[in-house]
Amino acid sequence: MPISANDPNRTSWLYVNKYSDFPIQNIPFGVFLTREDIITIGTRIGDTAIDLGALHQLGYFDGIPLTDDIFLQDSLNDFIADGRKTWRAVRNRVAEIFDSNNNELKNNTKHKEIICFRLDEIEMQMPVHVGDYTDFYSSKEHATNVGSMFRDPDNALMPNWLHIPVGYHGRSSSIVTTHIPIHRPQGQTMPEGADKPVFGPSKLVDFELEMAFITTDANDLGEPIPVEEAEEYIFGLVVFNDWSARDIQKWEYVPLGPFLGKNFASSMSPWIVTLDALEPFRVASPKQNPEPLPYLKTKGKHSFDIHLEAGIIPKGGKETTVCKTNFKYMYWNIAQQLAHHTVNGCPVNAGDMMGSGTISGPTPDSYGSMLELTWKGTKPIKLKDGTERKFINDYDTVVMRGYCENDDVRIGFGQVKTQLLPVFNPKKKK
Repeated sequence: MPISANDPNRTSWLYVNKYSDFPIQNIPFGVFLTREDIITIGTRIGDTAIDLGALHQLGYFDGIPLTDDIFLQDSLNDFIADGRKTWRAVRNRVAEIFDSNNNELKNNTKHKEIICFRLDEIEMQMPVHVGDYTDFYSSKEHATNVGSMFRDPDNALMPNWLHIPVGYHGRSSSIVTTHIPIHRPQGQTMPEGADKPVFGPSKLVDFELEMAFITTDANDLGEPIPVEEAEEYIFGLVVFNDWSARDIQKWEYVPLGPFLGKNFASSMSPWIVTLDALEPFRVASPKQNPEPLPYLKTKGKHSFDIHLEAGIIPKGGKETTVCKTNFKYMYWNIAQQLAHHTVNGCPVNAGDMMGSGTISGPTPDSYGSMLELTWKGTKPIKLKDGTERKFINDYDTVVMRGYCENDDVRIGFGQVKTQLLPVFNPKKKK
């Protein structure tokens, strides 16, 4: 089935600002609470949210084999489990319905009032129930920077790094979407020069600018997914802030890797942009040397030219952009990540999430974490209000954005915006 929704010449009868992340060629998927306090699955064109549940009930998806309640749910998991053929058919139909040349819904005021919402009339929810979450470590620049800081710069990469997409199993219960604040974590740290650890709030809370992909039901226990088929099982991508407590992480990560320093919170953008929508922005991955083993070899373009940025907003202040990078810098692409993840027979389910790992580029302004941007705090960043940051302060808000752009169209992810609150303080019982 061709991807007719991607037609760059298509325009919508809904208003779309030319700088919008959400033209009619995007048609992402998300979950939102409507003005009637009803949770529904929806999409977005410009600044209009579209209730797909209502659209389905009113007969606009006739001819597409969908269950009656496919969009009347609080997550996209079942829709994702239907597979790429369904996703593509729904996107194509939405593009037809909202095409400027189609008057069927455009001239039906009663239906429009039921289906279309202003953004201030909805509240975005978590788009998926994340069953399992894996975070990779796939930026060569990031891994080299961190290895140089904490080990020998001449041996910054561990011996296995150029041979496998390194990853770890994270915690899905602490993944939230945009505008959900998080608390500064507590844990054990080992202060410089001390001979025993102390317990207390992390002093080095950091962001990690990442992307994450969402999978569909992909394989049975014991069944690997071939690298050339991996993208068939990837629904789409989100911008992802994988928060880190660097001092807790440093003390605990040997010998088994990240734990409390990472599992306290991760934040994702609420609209999932499909791989179909990103097709025009495919680019080649960085050249891999040494050549990967046969099960990880890919042909063609499996990376995407996605511009990414992160900014810090102090309480009551203005945003300062601190990082600009690009998803195309990733050494290990998403097909290789999923193929490696399942080569031992690990099953993958609808709604599972795979983080890319911090995305750092080749220049200091493209480093994807404060750890790198301030080089372990030795080079503080000055914000617009004159204050400096080595890491993230209480009441700071971190904003991340992502978008693709060519001569024809801009496809974006919107933003994920998260405020860091002080350590959780339980209310005393009266």
